Amino acid sequence: MTTPSQISTGVQLLEVQPEIAGQRIDNFLRTQLKGVPKTLIYRILRKGEVRVNKGRIKPEYKLQAGDVVRVPPLRLAERDEPEPLAQGLLQRLEAAIVYEDKALIVLNKPAGIAVHGGSGLNYGVIEAFRQLRPDAKDIELVHRLDRDTSGLLMIAKKRSMLRHLHEALRGDGVDKRYLALVRGSWPTAKKRISAPLLKNNLRSGERMVEVNPEGKDALTEFRVVRRFGDFATLIEASPITGRTHQIRVHAKHAGHSIAGDSKYGDEEFTREIRELGGKRLFLHAHALRVTLPDGGVLELEAPVDDVWAKTLERLGA
Repeated sequence: MTTPSQISTGVQLLEVQPEIAGQRIDNFLRTQLKGVPKTLIYRILRKGEVRVNKGRIKPEYKLQAGDVVRVPPLRLAERDEPEPLAQGLLQRLEAAIVYEDKALIVLNKPAGIAVHGGSGLNYGVIEAFRQLRPDAKDIELVHRLDRDTSGLLMIAKKRSMLRHLHEALRGDGVDKRYLALVRGSWPTAKKRISAPLLKNNLRSGERMVEVNPEGKDALTEFRVVRRFGDFATLIEASPITGRTHQIRVHAKHAGHSIAGDSKYGDEEFTREIRELGGKRLFLHAHALRVTLPDGGVLELEAPVDDVWAKTLERLGA
């Protein structure tokens, strides 16, 4: 297998002219560094590798006349090299990163993007990050989210982190919380659903899950966040076990299916939510608490997208 040819640039020092004063550093670099992918520009900004007057700055920093911008050496693919994945997807995923260190990436995965290729898809999040982080040879998904579920997704860049987080997921070292918009008025007293889940693979290859005594134990905890009359309820779900489609099937089992769920949902409820502009599955991994290998605790939250926010705004009105 041949490796793509690379061209390297040296350190660049760019002086800001008076007519550019007031421009954001990220926009300035995009115009100055022709042919450099936006993903690479945002990466070197986020890592603090771009300096202004020898100091670190944030991507929203506004330039002043006379500023000297130091750009680190960049390794770029040859201009005529074909791009395996669309730049638009790579840029969306780069912009979705909410945390990154030497061993771990956490991103707010958009709805509609699969976590890995397969089932007719040539690519997913992990294939994209193998392209975005070519130096991370051991990059792997720590866990999965359904294609239509959005929210916090962990990707390990080192095997040691992958092993640690898999062990943490089996114990109580990871706390994941989801938001879901469900049909009807969820009873405040309904705080736990314990119902075994059995996974079936249909002839089409599609996976369907059902509550079945022969299935594996599954436990989800629920909390009411906001009510929209008797029509809908915004709930927070905490899966204590990690079964396939667990929250979706447990919500259906409780009689309160999730809006936009084409497999387990209520068609009429989904249609009414879609009429409000809600064209998505209303399940979002919004909070994550992880114990790291050094004993520290990482706590993250991810905002919902505009479709979700505007739909709830219209529901509330």
